[in-house]
Amino acid sequence: MTTKSSTTNKWISIKIYEWALVFAMLFFQLAVSDGRAAAQDSLGGHIGAVFPLVTHADDNTTNLFLNFTIGFPVGVTVKGAGRLAVDFEMVPTVQDSPRSVTLRVDPGVLVKLGHGYTFGTRLAFDVNTTQFGFVPLINKSWPIKSENGFFKAYFVEADFPILFNRPTGGEATNPFTFAMHLGVGF
Repeated sequence: MTTKSSTTNKWISIKIYEWALVFAMLFFQLAVSDGRAAAQDSLGGHIGAVFPLVTHADDNTTNLFLNFTIGFPVGVTVKGAGRLAVDFEMVPTVQDSPRSVTLRVDPGVLVKLGHGYTFGTRLAFDVNTTQFGFVPLINKSWPIKSENGFFKAYFVEADFPILFNRPTGGEATNPFTFAMHLGVGF
């Protein structure tokens, strides 16, 4: 790789993260209420585990049993006055073959649908790779009935990451995954 293309790739990578930061700030601005809500009512988060059950990329389909992969999402959520919330999630992922550890940054917008259901979409940026995209999701949560407990709910979430992989000098792929995310919210 030449110095010029290396410099250009670094510049593009920096610009992608700058745009991700701008989008995250805009999402946070949308979700923040007019200041009357108490902090404990407008700030939350979640932790869990995500399992990519089936992935299709470049005319090849794999599943969790052929290539075990697990992610550990950690998110911070800013809830708005209405049904809108902004969620900033980071997902470290461990893959079995080829053995690797990656990090995905997922800022997103969530909309409460009622009865414990939430619909949302996140932007997806894989750190130190050329892969980016978006993640539509549907979430079902159940409250934890415990006074003064740290965790407020547990949930099951279906994620549908649609990614675009554009490696330098390599063939472009567009992986699509169906993943299950299990976790607890606070």
